[in-house]
Amino acid sequence: MVGLLIASPIFASLAKSFNPFRLIGVGLTVWTVAVLGCGSSFAFWFIVLCRMFVGVGEASFISLAAPFIDDNAPQKQKAAWLGLFYMCIPSGVALGYVYGGYVGKHFGWRYAFWGEAVLMAPFAVLGFVMKPLQLKGFPSTDSIKTVRSTEVMTPSAGSETLTNDNRLQVGNELEHDQFEVSIETSKSSYTNAVLKSFTGFAKDMKVLYKEKVFVVNVLGYVSYNFVIGAYSYWGPKAGYNIYKMRNADMIFGAVTIICGIVGTLSGGFVLDRVTATIPNAFKLLSGATFLGAVFCFAAFTLKSLYGFIALFALGELLVFATQAPVNYVCLHCVKPSLRPLSMAISTVAIHIFGDVPSSPLVGIVQDHINSWRKTALMLTSILFLASAIWFIGIFINSVDRFNQEETGSESLRTQDQSIVNP
Repeated sequence: MVGLLIASPIFASLAKSFNPFRLIGVGLTVWTVAVLGCGSSFAFWFIVLCRMFVGVGEASFISLAAPFIDDNAPQKQKAAWLGLFYMCIPSGVALGYVYGGYVGKHFGWRYAFWGEAVLMAPFAVLGFVMKPLQLKGFPSTDSIKTVRSTEVMTPSAGSETLTNDNRLQVGNELEHDQFEVSIETSKSSYTNAVLKSFTGFAKDMKVLYKEKVFVVNVLGYVSYNFVIGAYSYWGPKAGYNIYKMRNADMIFGAVTIICGIVGTLSGGFVLDRVTATIPNAFKLLSGATFLGAVFCFAAFTLKSLYGFIALFALGELLVFATQAPVNYVCLHCVKPSLRPLSMAISTVAIHIFGDVPSSPLVGIVQDHINSWRKTALMLTSILFLASAIWFIGIFINSVDRFNQEETGSESLRTQDQSIVNP
């Protein structure tokens, strides 16, 4: 989690200087090497370090994959494509349980990690050898190279003119000076580029936090993830204590995975069906979360185990329908060049303020009141807060900024002007 939270904004910022598709290749490579390290670990601290770098690899996907999907999906199927992408999370969890259990039992836990690395390696290689896709709102690779070569060559051109005009007078000494000036200018240009990256990141963050639609969307997402995170951690224990549920882990896991897959896909298709817009996304977010909260809340009031499972499954089905709409809003409430950062900051926020603190806080509450039913009801009620926050988003003046961006040529001219006239 630490690697994921730190690296997500970094990958988002690097996308302005390097081809985003290649950055995904870098992330997959880091992930593959880190997983190999997990399988080869010789001490606890080493596997913890490797797991942190696994998060670094995942960060490239968190911030960059969704914008690529948004660019390449058909106009009337953008939400469905996002739903399909985020459906891979519960699907991967389900497959991971099966794969990890089988391989670990028959071959040992190290082979589970090594097998994952072998499966991922071809995709990491493709990230470097495939023709890179162009991400909307960012200059092409050729444009970036042109600007960088201009940064280095412009001072050399002036020195070369001076050398030609004074060749007879200065000779080799001026050529030596020219070489030193060129090196110093090159160092200075890259130093300025790093400084500009930090300055640009600060400016982008300011723009992001001034966007009311983004702030409301993330606040609702934080509240939502607070509940989902605690469900995943404490749900089986609560189920066992309230309903004397046998195999509580398996039951909660199966319900969450199945509802996660079906709900996530359904949310994307429904949003496309009603026309994918930011207000419609907020309507779906608020409505689905409210109804899901009603079913989940009612489930924990029942004494019947089977009644609980039925209502809780319906509730989770509705709650997971939010995945495509919430990420659609993150992508379309900002200009294309800010989409990676929008996805990264959203991810950082929902973990730091959502599922990371929720589990220990719920544990503290349970220790205080000593009633799993009451604790579960209090936790579930926070979904009503998430629904209310997203309901506010319906009435905010929102603009789909997908097409609000400088063209590549205009962006390149701006960069050229900053180089020629510092």
